[in-house]
Amino acid sequence: MKAIWLPGMLSLLLGGCAASGSESGRALPPKARFASLGSSFAAGAGIGPLQAGTPERCSRTTNNYATLLAARLDLNLVDASCGGATSEHVLRGWSELPPQIDALDRETRLVTITVGGNDLGYVGWLFASSCRLGVAAFPGPCRPAAEPTDADYARLDRNLRAIAQQVRVRAPQARLVFVQYVTLLSDTACGLETVTPADAAVARRIAQRLASVTDGAARASGADVLDADRLSRSHTPCSPEPWSNGLSPGYNRTQGAPWHPNAAGHAAIARELASLLQARPALNRK
Repeated sequence: MKAIWLPGMLSLLLGGCAASGSESGRALPPKARFASLGSSFAAGAGIGPLQAGTPERCSRTTNNYATLLAARLDLNLVDASCGGATSEHVLRGWSELPPQIDALDRETRLVTITVGGNDLGYVGWLFASSCRLGVAAFPGPCRPAAEPTDADYARLDRNLRAIAQQVRVRAPQARLVFVQYVTLLSDTACGLETVTPADAAVARRIAQRLASVTDGAARASGADVLDADRLSRSHTPCSPEPWSNGLSPGYNRTQGAPWHPNAAGHAAIARELASLLQARPALNRK
């Protein structure tokens, strides 16, 4: 089962499970241990100063949604998110980096995760399209990109379910929240979203299936979902109040990483997470 959080309301999809009575059903106490896992969409690439001690490749910033949420709710954050990470890196590590799941322990009370886009080459597809259109931000040759296969989606589904299972084993008191990827493309692309119509259609399909796989894994594991994709549909790069950056010939990298959430997007996710966590302490656990 899961919770879908929309502005101003909480729609609960309830199954037939009885209340577990676990610690995760209580409100988070001050200084509770909180672990953030995932890719650059969790790490906050390019939106502020780097966190002290962050590995160079990870680009964890002090303005990412986990840091803002921890400050808002007075939580002790362990941020293991990393730019470029896949679900495999959460489970099994990445070169010199340990598995992100190792950030959890039995005292952990909250786990958030945004991962899966790199498994599917989601942002890579958008970068490749922008590059083929001659966007000046790319100094070298364009890198090829392939549309993900059914096998890629199936592998991601297995990994997300395995991550949820590991959270339950390693942090039995923790509440798990999957945070969806923000919507990056409007229905009709503008000059701030430099992609071809055909490539935009593929990117939208990837985003939709990524969200569906994430929903399914969360539902199967009894986790919550913050529907950042739905929340951000009116906040694409073409909107008056964008929560993400597109890529155009005049792109300014001081705004953050292209084709990623911007500072406003991370702030919005932190606010919605706080509302979700405070509106109802936890869903019933399976």
